[in-house]
Amino acid sequence: MKLPRRNFLHVTASAVALQALPSLASALDYPTRPVHVVVGFPAGTTVDIIARLVCEPLSQRLGQRFIVDDRPGAASNIGTETVATAAPDGYTLLLAVTSNAINATLYKTLRFDFVRDIVPVGRIGTNPFVLVVPPSLPVKTIVEFIAYAKANPGKLYMASQGIGTPPHVSGELLKMMTGISFVHVPYKNALMPDLLAGRVQFYFSPTPLAVGYIRDERLHALGVTSAVRSAALPDIPAIAEFVPGYEVNGWLGVGAPKSTPAEIIQRLNTEIIAVIADASVKARLLELGVESKPMSPAEFEKFIVADVEKWAKVIKFAGIEPE
Repeated sequence: MKLPRRNFLHVTASAVALQALPSLASALDYPTRPVHVVVGFPAGTTVDIIARLVCEPLSQRLGQRFIVDDRPGAASNIGTETVATAAPDGYTLLLAVTSNAINATLYKTLRFDFVRDIVPVGRIGTNPFVLVVPPSLPVKTIVEFIAYAKANPGKLYMASQGIGTPPHVSGELLKMMTGISFVHVPYKNALMPDLLAGRVQFYFSPTPLAVGYIRDERLHALGVTSAVRSAALPDIPAIAEFVPGYEVNGWLGVGAPKSTPAEIIQRLNTEIIAVIADASVKARLLELGVESKPMSPAEFEKFIVADVEKWAKVIKFAGIEPE
């Protein structure tokens, strides 16, 4: 029997809809078991603390445990690969950070592609850095610092936690934009003693780490790396006020394996936005140096792509190679 065209289309559409019902029902019921949020850094680090800060209220809101699963190593690449190769069902998520965008270019032999294999769920916030120097360095402003660096090429030593870390590439971006010269000194252990003693002359510090030293004048803050002044250090100018276009924002957000159902991505995004809108969570994040700045999945995807492209240019300019 030959069906009329209208009836045929109706039957076909119904069949497609029925095939989609199991995944849609699964997405609407999500989550039905504990969710693991993978962190590529050790327990007790700021990233781990922030993951726990967000996971606790997510557990309460969604009725299932959100478990922080620390998988440190290889500059967060081990944890990221764990998520990139996980089942795309919403039960393995990534606490993604700036290092992921840097590593996408820095490491040539990764077995995953961060942009391709991790789908953005939502951004939690941003964390600018602050350029600090010891009092022994005879500069008080970013303008004086740039002039001093140009007058003393190769005589300034910049500390960081390692090659390709956000503090390292923050300095390389400033070099690319201003033409200053310095020597990079990567540390595996604490760098503050050498900075305070003047054995290294500057450091792009995470804001919370620097605040105490700035307040008791053991370090001078020359500028924050965000495009505008930071709420955590409102009296410190942005470097961009003197170097137009300079901007470095560390960031944190949640990602999932590619092909995770869009309904699950959207539900997680909605819940993450609700969690970080809570006044107590927002205040605690700010204490950790993070300003709550949520994004939709589409906005976060665009942001990540731009960040990967930005750091690719810096890495190429500076000729940075991983350790």
